[in-house]
Amino acid sequence: MTDLFSPIALRDLALRNRTVVAPMCQYSAIDGFANDWHFAHLARFGIGGFGLVLLEATGVVPEGRISYGDLGLWKDEQIAPLARIVDFLHSQGAAVGIQLAHAGRKASTPVSWRKPEDLVTEEQRRAAGYEHWQPVAPSAESNNPADPNFQVPLALDKAGIQRVIDGFVAAAKRADKAGFDTVEIHAAHGYLLNQFLSPLANHRTDEYGGSRENRMRLLFEVTDAVRAVWPESKPLLVRLSVSDNAEGGWTVEDSVVLARELKTRGVDAIDASSGGFAQGRITSSAAYQVPFASAVKKGADIPTMAVGLLGDVDSANEIIANGDADFIALARGALNDPNWPVHAQRHLGDKNYSLWPVQTRRVSEHDRLLGLQGE
Repeated sequence: MTDLFSPIALRDLALRNRTVVAPMCQYSAIDGFANDWHFAHLARFGIGGFGLVLLEATGVVPEGRISYGDLGLWKDEQIAPLARIVDFLHSQGAAVGIQLAHAGRKASTPVSWRKPEDLVTEEQRRAAGYEHWQPVAPSAESNNPADPNFQVPLALDKAGIQRVIDGFVAAAKRADKAGFDTVEIHAAHGYLLNQFLSPLANHRTDEYGGSRENRMRLLFEVTDAVRAVWPESKPLLVRLSVSDNAEGGWTVEDSVVLARELKTRGVDAIDASSGGFAQGRITSSAAYQVPFASAVKKGADIPTMAVGLLGDVDSANEIIANGDADFIALARGALNDPNWPVHAQRHLGDKNYSLWPVQTRRVSEHDRLLGLQGE
């Protein structure tokens, strides 16, 4: 039976299990550079037994960051600190990917835990890496006019669109130099590529707006350009908001059509999320997004990642066993328990502790004495 701990391959990448750390912004970089926080934050997931660790939404151009604290891959100097993280995670048996992103009209937003009084002086702003810039988008409309954190963006012209495509290509080349096993194109959560896809945000009248085919055009151009420079042996992922969860928005049916076409263009798996626009309405509950992963997997015949409150081990295992998704991706669940895979394996009855690093396997005696090893 296929389960959470069945190995799986995407192209030449062999993954030790189906557990994934979903991308999570840390808002802790200065000028896009990874630092010791990113290393410590990510290293624990390799130690904890995850099969694939995906780094946070990483700006392909400076103005594509969600905030001034995001990682970036727009210059060569940013490669080395990322390579250090990749090398360590590889040493622990994990595969490593990075999410390449452009935030569009949701860019240049504040870091939530920094208060205005923390950024009064030039010295304070410099220490925090504070920056503020003009966002861009398919149309000159704010993400949420009622929220002062969102600016009215500039509508991208053809030169601006080409800059976006070129940014993704250059970042993918740098990701390969850093040793990443995969890259994920971020086309979800109301960020730029999702903005082009959705009729809620895209009101263009040129070849990038109007019909569904036109609204998909930029994602196809980015995908084709990245696939052309990303090694043939390495898989390419795309994260989609499978539904906007809003009337008049992008739908599950749209995503199935999109995923079929992405597959023909060399995409190997869809990371299936949802939402991202102010108009969206959904009540979050355990496994609430699994139907999105299942619909895309079955409708487009492509591997999918299920996301969203999937920390219950038995439920996660059942999702894989039932064929609703090929991977289980945790974000906040991984923050809560960086050792979730090794704990899940124990819960499912594995007693050999082979997924634990050798330095930590003495925990088996701890578990035996406390009766945690199951029957």
